Amino acid sequence: MTLALFDLDNTLLSGDSDYQWGQFLVSKNLVNKEEHTARNDEFYAQYVAGTLDIHEFAAFSFETLACRTMDELAELHQQFMTESIEPIMSSKSKALIAQHKAMGHTLMVITATNSFVTRPIVDAFGIEHLIALEPKIVDGRYTTQVEGTPSFKEGKVTRLEEWLKTNDETLEGSYFYSDSHNDLPLMERVETAIAVDPDDKLAAIARERHWDIISLIEDK
Repeated sequence: MTLALFDLDNTLLSGDSDYQWGQFLVSKNLVNKEEHTARNDEFYAQYVAGTLDIHEFAAFSFETLACRTMDELAELHQQFMTESIEPIMSSKSKALIAQHKAMGHTLMVITATNSFVTRPIVDAFGIEHLIALEPKIVDGRYTTQVEGTPSFKEGKVTRLEEWLKTNDETLEGSYFYSDSHNDLPLMERVETAIAVDPDDKLAAIARERHWDIISLIEDK
């Protein structure tokens, strides 16, 4: 089995789903606009800079999940998909996914964004496997705690290795597509690393290591 791994935000998506979820909640007046936007922007800047504390961010981002029932969240996510996500699912991303499927590859999204936000998006792309940040569930509701190892930086490698062991698979022939220098630990583990609309740090490393650099943004 050949694995084709994809980051989600700013890779398959022409935007960040976690950030967009926060902006969606602001647009629906479901959170305090000034406070939530400021915190969301602060965490996103930390992510870009490579200084994000994933547990601190999870506690913030999971608050909006923990205060709602699963049914309420499912209804909100349907609106979120239509209004915020479908417009940033590029045809280039869909074509790339189709290309790997045609080659008989097994596809997986591995992301630091939580599974509530990402599972419906991954399903919409037609990708079966997902490794994501998992909110802990207690008594049928989300909490503000992380379940298991966060799939962030080196944690993506840890979570993938657990999956490979469980499924008796290897990274032989594997691909990984990402936009972020935060994903270097995993990019260095696969056979073929591809930088997608990379940040400046990743772009420099990709050029130095002769990795392919591509764009999945619609107008590029």
